[in-house]
Amino acid sequence: MKVYLDNAATTRLDPRIFAKIKPYFSEKYGNASSLHDLGQEAFLALRQAKEMVAKAINGEAENVIFTSGATEANNFIIRGVALANRDKGDKIIISAIEHPCVLEAARSLIKDGFRVEYLPVNKDGLVEPTALEKMIDEQTILVSVMAVNNEIGTIQDIAALAKVAHAHGAYFHTDAVQAVPYLKLDVKKMDLDFLSLSAHKFYGPKGVGVAYINRKIKIKPLIIGGGQEDGYRSGTYNLPGIMGLAYALELSYRERTEYLKKVKSLRDYLWQRIKKEIPDVAVNGSLKARVPANLSVMFHSVEGEAMLMDLSFKGVYVSTGSACSASDLKASYVLQAIGLADNYLNSNLRFSLGRYNTKAEIDYVVKCLKDTIKRLRSFSPIK
Repeated sequence: MKVYLDNAATTRLDPRIFAKIKPYFSEKYGNASSLHDLGQEAFLALRQAKEMVAKAINGEAENVIFTSGATEANNFIIRGVALANRDKGDKIIISAIEHPCVLEAARSLIKDGFRVEYLPVNKDGLVEPTALEKMIDEQTILVSVMAVNNEIGTIQDIAALAKVAHAHGAYFHTDAVQAVPYLKLDVKKMDLDFLSLSAHKFYGPKGVGVAYINRKIKIKPLIIGGGQEDGYRSGTYNLPGIMGLAYALELSYRERTEYLKKVKSLRDYLWQRIKKEIPDVAVNGSLKARVPANLSVMFHSVEGEAMLMDLSFKGVYVSTGSACSASDLKASYVLQAIGLADNYLNSNLRFSLGRYNTKAEIDYVVKCLKDTIKRLRSFSPIK
């Protein structure tokens, strides 16, 4: 049996989405910037996709900018807003557990004369609004806090944090990549200026994302050239990907209730069995303020990569943390931020469940996991 429990890294393309986007490769292949009929047909599809995305997050279609993914969207927003609004100040505030693309985009601004400050999180992995109150000042241009953490699945109170930012005249951005469909994203109720999404996290195609922007706020383009997206993001539109993102987002929220019930049931079943059948384990971060598909577990006296590889040989696919840093075996800065002891930082696995997982698969995972932990602990130097 092969079991994929790494859905926070990427999801399998839903066959229904694949069927929807096939015509945009072979029949409706026009360039949305072309003036002839085939191009205008593509342009109308592009407009439809923007309206579908806007409806899903209660935003405005004109504020939806399609990108190559959330990494580009986050870079565009973080760097673009800072560079275009130097007259407001010189400080950017981000949380200490942001995705690497947010961390690096912010750090890259230091050489341009900006200051970057990092919001701490508590032991549950949550940013407290009072912490932002203490850090923010009149020189703060932008605050960026992710809606859901990619490693430990914790859910931030984005609306409360946005309220603090706006009270001090700063703009607010959230990386909402891991939030679909777990949170009911609403840019108006949450009072968001900027938001980022990536299709492959919710059963859409890879290589396409969204930067939702407030057009009333100045932002410098990251990619220039052809003038697409009203000059905000140049480049030929990836229409198959764009349509796939829009359909996948719509489908994710249409089936949200059933999906959440399923993944929570499987996640809870997995944790109960691990806790009961494997000694010396603990959940990383809050189990309550957490998306129901995520389970990050510390296994005492076992090295994370060793567990991952052993499970992989058995056909079980999990992660030790962020898949974006899989080639970098440094300790997780997210687990460091929540106060995990140094000797436990490399003893963790992330299980992220999804649409296609079954109870039989979970039973197989636990069987394999018990064997893996027992074997690795038998020759571990740490007891």
